Amino acid sequence: MPASMPVPPPAHVEPVPPPGAILPTSGAAHRLRVTLLMAGSCLPILGAVLIAPVLPKMQDHFADVPGATALVPMALTVPALALGLLAPFAGVIVDRLGRKRLLIVATVLYAVFGTAPLWLESLGAIVASRALVGIAEAAIMTCCTTMIGDYYSGRVRDRYLALQTMCASASATAFFVIGGAAGSAGWRTPFWIYAVSLLLAPLMAIGLPKPTAATGAAAEDGDGAGESTDTAVTPKRSFPFRQLAGICGLTVFGALVFYTVPVEMSYLLDDLGVTATSVIGPATAIASAATVAGAITFAKLRGTPGPRLPLVFALCAAGFAVMWLANSAPLLIVGAVLNCLGTGLLLPSLLTIAMSKLDFADRGRGTGLWTASFFIGQFICPLVLIAAESALGTLAAAVGLLGLASAFVAAGLFLTTRRRTAVVAPLTQ
Repeated sequence: MPASMPVPPPAHVEPVPPPGAILPTSGAAHRLRVTLLMAGSCLPILGAVLIAPVLPKMQDHFADVPGATALVPMALTVPALALGLLAPFAGVIVDRLGRKRLLIVATVLYAVFGTAPLWLESLGAIVASRALVGIAEAAIMTCCTTMIGDYYSGRVRDRYLALQTMCASASATAFFVIGGAAGSAGWRTPFWIYAVSLLLAPLMAIGLPKPTAATGAAAEDGDGAGESTDTAVTPKRSFPFRQLAGICGLTVFGALVFYTVPVEMSYLLDDLGVTATSVIGPATAIASAATVAGAITFAKLRGTPGPRLPLVFALCAAGFAVMWLANSAPLLIVGAVLNCLGTGLLLPSLLTIAMSKLDFADRGRGTGLWTASFFIGQFICPLVLIAAESALGTLAAAVGLLGLASAFVAAGLFLTTRRRTAVVAPLTQ
């Protein structure tokens, strides 16, 4: 990274910690740091759901544009696709140019690209601007998650990765409501909300210390929990592609499981004859609350998350099974709650396992690969379910098939864990 003249920080902001220092986990500076990282992590969620309520109005506005029936939905989904495809490249840039610098630049660009539809008249240009939003989101999400890994370790890190999941789940519901309320003034109005990132960028510049390898090492050595999920910084080694390949593949499937209820709940209720938004809205909110409850549970659990993965996938499978067999709205909601309790445990578990395989020098690239895996899974989730529904005849049957696949994954992980335990046990005796 190019050298620059040091600028003394304001008196109320903690400076870059010297070698051997440990970032505090209490106090105003710590609370600001966590708040900014969580707020930044919510920006990609805002991009994914904010304009969903105004898509019908956009469809009406561009009704005379050829291909509008395909292009308008793409305005909602293309950021996730761009994020999924480009997050690995964002990870490379993170490791080479630095986390903080890229985060601030991407947060500013997020506002520029996000508000572009306010003055763009061409539907094609609007879709292109949405793809640029996805590029900014890739950098923001990768930087925020990487910096959580840089600043914290062990159970403290696990707790904030779980908090990231909780904030994402809660914000999805909030942004949907905000987008719907703003959309009542016109389909362009919700795009003003993207400008909120202009408020975050200067706060990030002031409140986030620059991560260094020394910071990461100090955090690893100073974690009082004694249950660190990754190792201290070691001499440079090759990037752990083989170690990450399995968890990234599992994350693609995990994202399918994670997004099924938020994406398909309203359609499943509709198939049961429930069309009133007064029922669909609270049902979706209850499922989102279960995801938050699962993430809170994860933060309170001790030990590494790997051995719990089979049980987590089994819980998700059980929820899908109930949803498949449900013949009433209450039973469908029970199944959704079971599933979302599992997904609330699942996402931070997968991310924590991925983090445990990364040193400071390659944490950006590794986080970028994991982020790409998750958002690719998000993008293909509705496509997979549409294909399954076409083959099986009903959406409920498609959800049941995904539940069966989750059960197979749970069984495979259980057998793998048993086999590893059997191999390690004689070596420790």
